[in-house]
Amino acid sequence: MAKQPHLLVEEGDVHETAIIPGDPGRVDRIADLCDDSEVVAQNREYKIVNATYDGVELTICSTGIGCPSAAIAVEELSRVGVETFVRCGTCGALQPKMEVGDMVVATGAAKEEGTSKRYESANYPAVPDYDVLAGLVDAAEANDEEIHVGPIVSDDAFYNESDEYVEDWNDANLLAIEMEAATVFSLARRKGLAAGAICTVDGNLVAGSQKGADSDDELPEKAKDNVERAIRITLNAVTSL
Repeated sequence: MAKQPHLLVEEGDVHETAIIPGDPGRVDRIADLCDDSEVVAQNREYKIVNATYDGVELTICSTGIGCPSAAIAVEELSRVGVETFVRCGTCGALQPKMEVGDMVVATGAAKEEGTSKRYESANYPAVPDYDVLAGLVDAAEANDEEIHVGPIVSDDAFYNESDEYVEDWNDANLLAIEMEAATVFSLARRKGLAAGAICTVDGNLVAGSQKGADSDDELPEKAKDNVERAIRITLNAVTSL
């Protein structure tokens, strides 16, 4: 099979399980916690690293921001051998008692994005694979983590999440909002592959806080610290899949 045009990888370059953060910088943070790692390719928003954690071979690939670039990553990785995708990211809370640093494991994602709808009807569910979902929950509980498990929403318009939208999502008891899971879940299901997602909270839209609002950096310090906790949960989950 020819080299993929965006990820610049071909069959044999990657492993069957991939951790897919959005941020290329998070690829390095994940790799640093592994036993060993090697950069495979880097192009645009995509950085691909192969690593070993607790004897398990895995691939780490950033997807950039949003569902269109995440879809490219899933499409191209699946063509060269990836069978399981685990998103490890950040999210904005939609319920008032959720705090920065809390963990969210998604049981499904509302399709407030356009990419998955180019593949299928918005009526079709965007849901994770049960084994990946259970693996993330088990890994979090084994680490004595307090986690929220439930539905989230994937949205395209970061700067247009109005009070009306937030109120509606809150009333529907959606836990959090992020920008990639709905498409990752939908594509994996359509391809007969597995996917799941864990995100750490970086702000609370119901409380009126958004990431970067009270920090000179993208993430507040508490969220930065808890990204590492989410990474460790993800790595431990991967060893059970």
